Amino acid sequence: MTTNALRLRAAPLRTPSDLGENAVTDISAALTGLLADTFALYLKTKNFHWHMSGPHFRDYHMLLDEQGEQIFAITDDIAERCRKIGGTTLRSIGQIAKEQRISDNDAAYVTPHDMLAELAQDNRTFISLLRAVHAVCEEHDDVATTSLIEVWIDEAERRTWFLFEAGRMAD
Repeated sequence: MTTNALRLRAAPLRTPSDLGENAVTDISAALTGLLADTFALYLKTKNFHWHMSGPHFRDYHMLLDEQGEQIFAITDDIAERCRKIGGTTLRSIGQIAKEQRISDNDAAYVTPHDMLAELAQDNRTFISLLRAVHAVCEEHDDVATTSLIEVWIDEAERRTWFLFEAGRMAD
């Protein structure tokens, strides 16, 4: 193997970007935390989807399945955004556990009403986290990331609304 080939293999994962070094560091860190929270929210949503019960089972089961798909759909966009600007992101489940700010729920049984209420609160928390990442990106003039986040805020607000309304009549 040539010396050039060895250097290419050992080169750091640093995609060229017009954002400064500080911007890449700050934005990548913010997005990595957001990605951990996105995975935590996704898994909790799927957990409640899998363990839903009661007279409104089908409606709640379908709602949480739809919401889980929507949450999971942004994970790749978040990670790829880190890479596009020259940063890196999550590498393991262990790192998710260290970084996540949305708490897990390992309870053996959660009532449907409590599932919906907890997910509504988690989505409100997620919106706050999205706004904080948006502010970091805005500070560094990262227009592409801020525009993505604006869509994700709207989606999270819709999820919160649906969970709130569904939970008003939950058993």
